[in-house]
Amino acid sequence: MKMRKIAAVFMCFALALSFAACGSGEESSGSSNAGNESSGSVDLGNTLVVYYSATGNTEDVANTIAEETGGDIFEIEPADPYTDDDLNWNDENSRVVYEHDNPDARDVELVSDTVENWDSCDTVFIGYPIWWGIAAWPVDGFVEANDFSGKNVIPFCTSASSDIGDSGQLLADMAGTGNWLDGARFSSGAGNDEIQEWLNGLEL
Repeated sequence: MKMRKIAAVFMCFALALSFAACGSGEESSGSSNAGNESSGSVDLGNTLVVYYSATGNTEDVANTIAEETGGDIFEIEPADPYTDDDLNWNDENSRVVYEHDNPDARDVELVSDTVENWDSCDTVFIGYPIWWGIAAWPVDGFVEANDFSGKNVIPFCTSASSDIGDSGQLLADMAGTGNWLDGARFSSGAGNDEIQEWLNGLEL
């Protein structure tokens, strides 16, 4: 009799553990599914946001675009990153000034120029800071390495004062493929509302 009571106690304990495990599994699955849901408010199809950011300003805008469109994000990273000294425009001996004065030196090696599931992208945003009126040249390697056929490509830039100018068209000429749209320039203090208004006005 005593053994039966002990067995019953163990049985109840095992059932309790089983229910607890199921509940935990369902909660984990629900959290995972929620994380896969797009929170974007602007539907542009399968969207990718590609960017190069020297000081963080372009990265901020890129992250906002990705959030608003529900798009994936890809950072263009030089294999030899630019330091603050490299980016000192006032130093005629700095790396960026040397590269500006010597176009052959602008062939910047990248950590990677390959994007997973590239062929499935419908819309590609490409962001960059403006350097001497053109797109920062680390972007060039990515543009030259990829086929933009069948994709809408939208450039955007960040700059304290310079407009986007012909930078987007120069990248389009470099790419040779893709439907390149007019881009936009944002200041370092661009807010989410400004970026979303621009996105809502895009005609693809």
